[in-house]
Amino acid sequence: MLFRGKTAFITGASRGIGEAIAIRLAKEGANIVVVAKSTKEDPRLGGTIHSTVEKVNAAGGKGLAVQCDIRDEEQVLAAVQQAVTIFGGIDMLVNNASAISLSTTEETEMKRFDLMHDINVRGTYVVTKHCVPFLKKSTNGHILTMSPPIDLDPRWMEPYVAYTISKYNMSMMTLGWALEFKKYGIAANSLWPVTTIATAAVKNLLGGDYLMDRSRKPEILADCAAYILQQSSKECTGHLFLDEDVLKAEGITDLDQYAMKPGGPLQRDLYVAQG
Repeated sequence: MLFRGKTAFITGASRGIGEAIAIRLAKEGANIVVVAKSTKEDPRLGGTIHSTVEKVNAAGGKGLAVQCDIRDEEQVLAAVQQAVTIFGGIDMLVNNASAISLSTTEETEMKRFDLMHDINVRGTYVVTKHCVPFLKKSTNGHILTMSPPIDLDPRWMEPYVAYTISKYNMSMMTLGWALEFKKYGIAANSLWPVTTIATAAVKNLLGGDYLMDRSRKPEILADCAAYILQQSSKECTGHLFLDEDVLKAEGITDLDQYAMKPGGPLQRDLYVAQG
């Protein structure tokens, strides 16, 4: 029970990767603050803050469902205060909430551009800003942001400039926070998958069953998050991790266990060059 008595504040935790991380940390005894907008299930995407809390509690953790739109600073402040009131502090922040639109400049409506930057950039910044005072009080404070390595090859920019710059902004914040918060013993790292991850968004919004069959399960990122968050925050900081590298460092080389179709072809994720 590596995280018994520790509290994780996870955004976008009503489904997919955020939910998987919540359940994984709960298995190690963590308190989980499930932060998302969804209180009613979207038939296309599934999951709510309440369904995740049920799974967290079943896994051995203690869950707290908090409805919050991270674009709204007052809602973020209220969510953080609720977490601290119930659990006494915050030890881990997982910035998972994100919006995506893989569209060209001409195709991207400004409301979609604004949404991606309001959630991916501003939202991540606001949540981190208001969690830091409590992470300072933790004996092993961690910020983990779901964002990619920064590859300035123009091929990643050209097809979807708006989305790419929003995700790279998240990674740049990680690098800045690693130095800014080092004196407080707070770690800041990012995590990104080498392959696409099988989530409802991938199936319904991006690539259907074809892409799902070539993806790995969210549990690969959940396992990686658990490995990163248990490291010393004074030593493990300033990294833009890829999931395969994290697992390799832990001696895990059989990744077929995470594949939706073991032994089948896998789709490389965005921003990850061919190995």
